[in-house]
Amino acid sequence: MTTEHGDDRDLGLSLRLLWTGRTRPPRGRPPALTLDQIVEAAVEVADELALTEGIEALSMRRVANRLGVGTMTLYRYVPAKSELLDLMLDRVIEAPDPTCDIDDETGWREILTEEARCYWRLCVNHPWYPYVDQSRPILGPNALRGLDRVLGLLRRTGAPDRTLMMMLAVQHDYTNGVARSHINELRAEARTGVSNEEFWAQQAPTLETVLRSGDFPTMLSMDEKTFDFTYEQLFEFGLNRLHDGFSSILDATPR
Repeated sequence: MTTEHGDDRDLGLSLRLLWTGRTRPPRGRPPALTLDQIVEAAVEVADELALTEGIEALSMRRVANRLGVGTMTLYRYVPAKSELLDLMLDRVIEAPDPTCDIDDETGWREILTEEARCYWRLCVNHPWYPYVDQSRPILGPNALRGLDRVLGLLRRTGAPDRTLMMMLAVQHDYTNGVARSHINELRAEARTGVSNEEFWAQQAPTLETVLRSGDFPTMLSMDEKTFDFTYEQLFEFGLNRLHDGFSSILDATPR
């Protein structure tokens, strides 16, 4: 399930929070908290809930409890959960991943591969991230900085900006989809207490009987290792095939 927040937030407030760190000039008593503390606490709570109750269970009350303050205290800093989610989305991509080794000499395949792997790790490290509705994204400083960087590197290919942007969008949606499937499996295990291996082991006797009925000759004749791959391996396989398709455009583009 996707947490919808795109249409119930104040665009102006979200932008001011992301780019200035506040919605209005401070007044009254000196603040007991900082916006950074609130966002960090919210990310911690969301990470803990992601595989059990899901991001839908994140609330201002739970964040306030984590900080040891009353719920109404948070509203001095953040007007609603929707705006808090915008801040959280931008916060978790703030620190550059040291394994994302992209520089000015890197080829386009390596640039796109590292970009996808960084996003994959973001989803795995924060399993709530791909479940927040970003159909109308608010670009904060960290998201915009990352997009500006990767587009700047890809421009060396000579491909039109629109083509590069569509490639990034296709890759993002592909990575997001596989990550969600992987996380769904982890969520099912956390929710039921039954591992994926145990789940399939329980089905094995019935499936074996069904396959030997003669109605599914192809499935019966398949190699026993046919389904022996992880989501990480599936992600890498699909990513390579995606880039094979991109090569027909990028490798043929005059520089």
